[in-house]
Amino acid sequence: MTDKMSGGCACGRVRFVAEVGDDEAYLCHCRMCQRATGSISIAFRGIKKAQVEWQSEPDWYASSPIASRPYCRECGTSLGFAFPDSENMDLTVASFDDPSRFVPKHHFGAESMHRAWIDTSGLSEIRTDENEPLVAKWVKATGSFPG
Repeated sequence: MTDKMSGGCACGRVRFVAEVGDDEAYLCHCRMCQRATGSISIAFRGIKKAQVEWQSEPDWYASSPIASRPYCRECGTSLGFAFPDSENMDLTVASFDDPSRFVPKHHFGAESMHRAWIDTSGLSEIRTDENEPLVAKWVKATGSFPG
């Protein structure tokens, strides 16, 4: 069964609707993705370009001689990865409005993997709403804490 799933950037300028069949996603750890996102890895959902309808067009950054990345020039959100000569592309899992359905099925770019960041199950967990100074800043700025 194919579902239409919406997504976009943090500021809302760039929006998309994608036709998604299964729940498979993957983590990329390659140095290009690490540098492009400023993170140790990025979660991607592979998809056919024809299954992505850009409701408002992203900007594109030629991140290497062989690939480009859609992003929002206003807020900086990384939205994906594509080889220009392929019918496929990747969308960032976190750019979907509800990314909870996606499940990682493999790692890519394992030569650059930072293993200490992969299994963090033993670390303490702090909820955002338990950080009183942060909650106070939100309340002062907006009148409430985003839920």
